[in-house]
Amino acid sequence: MVRRTQTLVVASVLALVLVVAGLWMPVPFVTLAPGPVTDTLGSVDGTSLITVDGRRTYPTAGKLELTTVEETPRLNLVTALRDWSDSDRAVVPSELIRPPGSSQEQIQQENAQAMLDSQDQATAAALAQLGIAPTGRSVAVAGVPTGSPATGKLMPGDVIVQVGGMAVANQEELRRQIGKVAPGHPVTVTYRRDGKTATATVTTRAATDDPARAMIGVTTTEKRTYPFTVRIRISDVGGPSAGLMFAMGIVDLLTPGALTGGKIIAGTGTITSAGEVGPIGGIQQKILGARASGASIFLVPAGNCGDARAIGSGGPRLVKVESLAGALKAVDALRTNPAAAVPSC
Repeated sequence: MVRRTQTLVVASVLALVLVVAGLWMPVPFVTLAPGPVTDTLGSVDGTSLITVDGRRTYPTAGKLELTTVEETPRLNLVTALRDWSDSDRAVVPSELIRPPGSSQEQIQQENAQAMLDSQDQATAAALAQLGIAPTGRSVAVAGVPTGSPATGKLMPGDVIVQVGGMAVANQEELRRQIGKVAPGHPVTVTYRRDGKTATATVTTRAATDDPARAMIGVTTTEKRTYPFTVRIRISDVGGPSAGLMFAMGIVDLLTPGALTGGKIIAGTGTITSAGEVGPIGGIQQKILGARASGASIFLVPAGNCGDARAIGSGGPRLVKVESLAGALKAVDALRTNPAAAVPSC
């Protein structure tokens, strides 16, 4: 009986130790929480977020806020359960944020590239909305991460002229030409550096978000030449979801009067150079971040309306947008009449 009792005590202690240890073991989940908001009409560290050189800009008022989501990737069972019980947070499988087999460096590279793309697309969409056409286009290398297939072959500042013998003048054409090659196969890249044209052969690798899509491992920026220069300066924010709010800010600065009517307007959404607005992730957390900032209107991509409705009442007003033109029309209507009927979620 004594030996049996000792065995039960030891087994119970070991089981308790295993349970406690299990509570602190990492789990494959990520927490999404409301992140900080940034006014595209404001400044960061004393520098205006959007600046225009060579063309008149106009004073404005109010705020056009881009919204973000904060990720907590290292969760254990205790923190996952705690965050799951918090209505302001979402606990999602980590594979939705980081595709299997992708490294943190690859994710950061692709997020940085997506942010650069969104800035270029936002500028193109805003200026097209104002009837200002580019005088020329080209694709330049913005960065070559360590270990990239293009390391030692391409450099920041190189202008990519051709891929596989086909001319490329924008990022869509660049991706399309690289996409014709199977991952792991070489592709010939013709580039211009310091006024001289040269060629490099780069062995592609699979993209982290699509194993069937090839990439050469560089971040690029699309250079559209205009009669003036638009610059967007922002750090610590990645991904393409700020495109719509960048475009709204550019339009506001280049047109007389305050687009917002002095209100705080927040929003999110990808944007194409044609002004089409696309859905993003973390819409509920972004709305909560805008609510905390005091925004009265939130511009929601049409594809996110279902999830946005689930956030419940309490403001801000959810305005459904499908394009930059539609967003501008809705904001203008609400500026003059807060009770105006506009597309809604």
